[in-house]
Amino acid sequence: MHTNTSGHTPSAHLLRAAAAETLDGDPGSVIALLADVDTTAGLLTSNRSLMRAGSEGAPPHYHRHAAELFFVLDGRLEVLLDDRIDVLEAGDLLVVPPGMPHAFAPTADSDADVLFVFTPGTARSDYYRLLDQAHRGEVDWSLIAESQDRFDNHYVDSAIWARRAGGATAPAPHQRPLQPAAELDVSLP
Repeated sequence: MHTNTSGHTPSAHLLRAAAAETLDGDPGSVIALLADVDTTAGLLTSNRSLMRAGSEGAPPHYHRHAAELFFVLDGRLEVLLDDRIDVLEAGDLLVVPPGMPHAFAPTADSDADVLFVFTPGTARSDYYRLLDQAHRGEVDWSLIAESQDRFDNHYVDSAIWARRAGGATAPAPHQRPLQPAAELDVSLP
């Protein structure tokens, strides 16, 4: 039985697939924004990401306040969990607790279509919009570093994740130089 102590009953949030805002500034992925704190009364935030085989994914980071749920809809996803790397396959579910360093990227031979849920919710859609603008060259990557506390997305170094790519991983978003926008013709299924 759920007891509502706030006195406010949140309304249901329904988003039709065709109405989802999609961000495609990253040449290796498309992000569909599904739910944010303003539509879920702070309960959760959610997005769906389609990452192309071999693309960068997300560099090592952690969240101080939110747990992050991964549900692989299709493909294969490499995930750094603290000091080890696992591969998730279609149908696999992973919950990363607050404070645990993690990173993720599709495997070199497979796209990865993943549903992400963060709880409790932190306003996160603006973070993805900021990343999209940085990928397009509309804002400087330094704004990502400045936003770490605001969006509860804290970047860390990981020798294990760097070795996974032969030491040739791309710099974390907060370390990247300003880059021009790239052409992309990718859409979510």
